[in-house]
Amino acid sequence: MTDTLPFDAVRELDVDGTTYKMADLRALEEHGLCELDTLPVSIRILLESVLRNVDGETITASDVRNAAGWEPDVPDAEVPFSPSRVVLQDLTGVPAVVDLAALRSEVDRKDRDPTLVQPEIPIDLVIDHSVQVDYFDSEDAYEKNVELEYERNAERYRAIKWAQNAFEDFNVVPPGTGIVHQVNLEHLGRVVHAREQDDENWLLPDTLVGTDSHTPMIGGIGVVGWGVGGIEAEAAMLGQPITMKLPEVVGVRLEGELPEGATATDLVLHITEQLREVGVVDRFVEFFGPGVQNLTVPDRATIANMAPEQGSTISMFPVDDQTLEYLELTGRDPEHIDLVREYLESQGLFGKQEPEYTEVVEFDLSTVEPSLAGHKRPQDRIPMGDVKQSFRGLLHGEFKHDLNDVDEEALQRWLGEGGVADAETDGGAQVEAESELHPLTKRVEVDLDGETVEIGHGDVLVSAITSCTNTSNPSVMIAAGLLAQNAVEKGLDVPPYVKTSLAPGSRVVTQYLEESGLLPYLEELGYAVVGYGCTTCIGNAGPLPDSIEQAIDDHDLWTTSVLSGNRNFEARIHPKVRANYLASPPLVVAYGLAGRMDIDLENEPLGTDAEGDPVYLADIWPDAADVQAAIHENVSPEMFEEKYASVYEGDERWAALDAPSGDVYEWDDDSTYIREPPFFQDFPLKKPGVADIEDARCLLTLGDTVTTDHISPAGPFGSDLPAGQWLLNHGVEPHEFNTYGARRGNHEVMMRGTFANVRIENEMLDNIEGGYTIHHPTDEQTTVFEASQRYREEGTPLIVMAGEELGTGSSRDWAAKGTDLLGVRATIGESYERIYRDNLVGMGVLPLQFDDGDSWESLGLDGSEVFTIHGLDDGLDVVDELTVIAEREDGSTVEFPVTAQVGTPAAVTYIEHGGILHYVLRQLLT
Repeated sequence: MTDTLPFDAVRELDVDGTTYKMADLRALEEHGLCELDTLPVSIRILLESVLRNVDGETITASDVRNAAGWEPDVPDAEVPFSPSRVVLQDLTGVPAVVDLAALRSEVDRKDRDPTLVQPEIPIDLVIDHSVQVDYFDSEDAYEKNVELEYERNAERYRAIKWAQNAFEDFNVVPPGTGIVHQVNLEHLGRVVHAREQDDENWLLPDTLVGTDSHTPMIGGIGVVGWGVGGIEAEAAMLGQPITMKLPEVVGVRLEGELPEGATATDLVLHITEQLREVGVVDRFVEFFGPGVQNLTVPDRATIANMAPEQGSTISMFPVDDQTLEYLELTGRDPEHIDLVREYLESQGLFGKQEPEYTEVVEFDLSTVEPSLAGHKRPQDRIPMGDVKQSFRGLLHGEFKHDLNDVDEEALQRWLGEGGVADAETDGGAQVEAESELHPLTKRVEVDLDGETVEIGHGDVLVSAITSCTNTSNPSVMIAAGLLAQNAVEKGLDVPPYVKTSLAPGSRVVTQYLEESGLLPYLEELGYAVVGYGCTTCIGNAGPLPDSIEQAIDDHDLWTTSVLSGNRNFEARIHPKVRANYLASPPLVVAYGLAGRMDIDLENEPLGTDAEGDPVYLADIWPDAADVQAAIHENVSPEMFEEKYASVYEGDERWAALDAPSGDVYEWDDDSTYIREPPFFQDFPLKKPGVADIEDARCLLTLGDTVTTDHISPAGPFGSDLPAGQWLLNHGVEPHEFNTYGARRGNHEVMMRGTFANVRIENEMLDNIEGGYTIHHPTDEQTTVFEASQRYREEGTPLIVMAGEELGTGSSRDWAAKGTDLLGVRATIGESYERIYRDNLVGMGVLPLQFDDGDSWESLGLDGSEVFTIHGLDDGLDVVDELTVIAEREDGSTVEFPVTAQVGTPAAVTYIEHGGILHYVLRQLLT
């Protein structure tokens, strides 16, 4: 920030007697660069960042002109975006800490001052992704889970405390506080910053990037922020602007209001489905229109949170009076709220907006109906009344090869509306029909602590109220509590095989559930507080009873989970649970009560009351008026002020952790959690550049929608996998393995876990799931990691081929880091998730894309070929068409074009340096 900004853009603004400086967007309008009212709000905020950070070198007046030149038919221009802060969570934050520590170690080895590696913008790290649901359905579940969390993760937490002490403006929110996005929404988010720079007071919009793909949740209060890979976030911390192509902006015009019985979660699932159909990848989304006023800020945040599921970079709402009321409710200072209004009004950013958009999508809130999403993608919405038929169709598709002798009429009755169990037939006929359908209707006896229970296909084994998506929203949390109250009063209970949990997004949630008298009813049904963190949604659902897991394996059962989260990818929730469904918190409780997904909650009872009469969902569903009354009576600013007053202090466990000291981290060669990564050791000061990739082999051939969960899983793993074998060899017992996510500070574990998800399918192999591949030319089947090591010893570079949406899902930096450490030089996909693509670039791995209509299958490839990628010897361009030649074993060849997905000159630079952090390190050292 400087007084010499171009276009005479430095202006003064007086607020409550204090004079502030600001980069005034009106100056650009006065110079004829744009018409502010026609620019989307998000573009104006990007434009302000570019204007305020002009330094004549990294960011220039030309960059301002490029950003100001946005129009619906977006010009091909790039924008260097400098966020005002960075937010981390611990699974991605620990690798960031490890990388920063490794950078310092290398600078120190080069006899330079290690404190040259210093974040240049504020960082908040919220520890929320490590707590697991080991204990549940008990008063002491929370305390026991937190105790285990510290036992498992003390070494990681010490490294985080070292970073807190070693780096400036590095703040840590300790475990047991809340989910990063809810803490961000309720406390960290400022909407507008007042900062001192060179003894002068400046005002600027609150903007951020975060190492979690759900960072856009902050768009619920009008803040521009999105998820990036850890590598890109680290570069932003170190002062590198994030260079991006000027985005298209889709406007979603909202009309009407939600009908009775529909929740914000149902709305989110509808919008996610529609925007996936529209196609918003790499685009910004803004909501406008009369329906916006009918949504509370928590409702807006619930929508904004699901930006990555929608496919967009951000999904945001404008700042209006409701936003300011929310800031007041959540305990922000009145003086700051006045400052937010004054600044945004002066910039034309406050209140109703009707700018121009690249595309406008219409959405009527009154069309929303109760829904779930499943069974493995968040965009696959299913109306609640269709869930039973949908699941039965799924089951039939899986087991149809076992149904050759089944009566076709009975099968069609079972697959149709109602099914056998609802047919008007006597009990004997029903039993006979179900017996004929045994592969689909079988039940298995399981011993649970001395009690015999039956489980079968479709039974709900995990019912979890979890995730930032919904636990930030009092309307759905109170609704879940009221539904639990009504269920208990009707005499309903949850079957013993259902693992229930409640993981509030902040301690405020627990307080208003207590104040309203609803928490005891949730606890009576088993939904006791298990922790304050992502838990089930991130894959930390914890173990199921051994007898249940054994029964699933022995009988190939397709059991289910239902959670109020935002992700339900394969094997994410629990590796043994095959079908996972997203739903609102009250529906999570409802399906927990039913104990099965194979039910029509619109027409079938959840159970019976004390008199034996059936109880239906409609009988216990809370009225909207009762929900709003409970919120009004029990949610207050004082709650937020009290809970966030000591947000950085933590409990006695946190205080007792002894953190390493010093500017350079002391690496422990015996550690199995924190190890110095090999990225910067023996670091050459000269950039390596690019060259043709010759005689490469394909490590995996993959299909569509291979997620970052498939590539870099975060959940538990066993001793039969390469990561588990490495830990066993280093004296770690299986019960101490923890999760992949918790081991992210150890590259030895993480590269062995890359492409090792139990549900990943390498198309080189027939009907085999898991991290296996074929080593060529020996044709031997082995693990992906073992094959990569053999190729490395042979000096063979590697590629990976895939279908559409490669890398969709969470912003897992290790999905790219692991790819790099396995020796993969390039990936070739039909399309990419933005964050994964950018992460690959950040690690120096070249993402290539097939031409439209091409795929590895259509080209007749199977992964056994030898690949050469031509066109790199002359350097790499932003839009670069390259040629791949694949030679088969018989000597025949397939030649096809690909396009390098680098997008910006900065991305080209990062590829040439072998990665973004390699580029930053060379800048520091030279």
